Amino acid sequence: MDIENETELPNLNRRSFLGKAGIGVAGFAASASLLAACGGDSGGSDQGASDTGDGSDTGDGSDSNSAGATENEIIEASQEAPEIVWDMATSWPTALVTIFGSATFFAEQVSRLTNGRFQITARPAGEIVGGTEVLPAVSSGGAQSGHTASYYYTNISPVQQFGTAVPFGLNQRQQNAWLHQPYGGNPRGIDILNEFYAEEHGTISFPAGSTGCQMGGWFSKPIESVSDLNGLTMRIPGVAGQVLANLGGEQVSLPGGEILQAIQTGAIDAAEFVGPTDDLILGLDQFDGELFYYHPGWWEPGTALEVQFPLEAWNNLPEQYQAAIENAAAYANTNTLATYDTLNPVDLQTIKGFANVQEFNSDIMSAVTIFGIRRSLTITLDSNR
Repeated sequence: MDIENETELPNLNRRSFLGKAGIGVAGFAASASLLAACGGDSGGSDQGASDTGDGSDTGDGSDSNSAGATENEIIEASQEAPEIVWDMATSWPTALVTIFGSATFFAEQVSRLTNGRFQITARPAGEIVGGTEVLPAVSSGGAQSGHTASYYYTNISPVQQFGTAVPFGLNQRQQNAWLHQPYGGNPRGIDILNEFYAEEHGTISFPAGSTGCQMGGWFSKPIESVSDLNGLTMRIPGVAGQVLANLGGEQVSLPGGEILQAIQTGAIDAAEFVGPTDDLILGLDQFDGELFYYHPGWWEPGTALEVQFPLEAWNNLPEQYQAAIENAAAYANTNTLATYDTLNPVDLQTIKGFANVQEFNSDIMSAVTIFGIRRSLTITLDSNR
């Protein structure tokens, strides 16, 4: 292997993106994460004396009246809010109860939080745009909203990888911490990403679907050495595909709904998607011959999917609707991970009945670690120039 002959990344001028927190993410990805990734009472008297010290119950019924008035104001405000109906382009077929389910769950929560006045309808991949065309459609105004994976668009900018997961990066808990909490004087990861998205695409996004650590893919032969990757054509997205290419393989980027056709036509020799449940639904077990199902998915130790909106449309939404989107996205993020944690163990037992479930050996992991961490750090440093 010659590290110096790696595929070149385009030079990036993203001074604001990783100048704030990306170096910390990459450092984490290159160190600690390697170990963790896959792996009251008002007290009023009988005489009704008021407690003016803290504004609690006055004992004369005024607190109850105030509460009623506030409830009426909320109802009136809700009734005065505009009725909005949007479609949402997604990267997923409807069969994926996990992540298409995440998009529909998100939409249901937005409706519930706005008393039904803001309706978003999730559309499967191909109905509005193709599964890997969601972000450009949202950016151009061709789609009113989207639900997709940021790293599907690393051909636009490698920085997109940080919106989903980086090889040997943060596990799901660490990813959620980075996204949702400021640290060391730096903003939240969400805010850093949205600064980049606004500049690059004119969009705003929120995490709305955690998958947890993923599996390493389906193969029709054992992968025991780096030479077994030479000439291998694999459906694998983002930076991980560049790592594969540097080890002699060929990356094929496909949305989930098109993987089975690629298997059936012989266009790919191997494939990964998420894990047991999704893989069985999508037919990744349909390769001919003996099957080998590997783990871990070192390129996705803690994956975040996201909802996306045109920034201009977002800015024109009432504040109440913006809050509904943010809260619905956070709920969908947690609910999606819970769905995977419920379904995957059952389906993994099914897979063990017909496939060889194996762990990538130390030779493979050493090789991909060298290229995976180097690639992640290269994106970080180039983005900071």
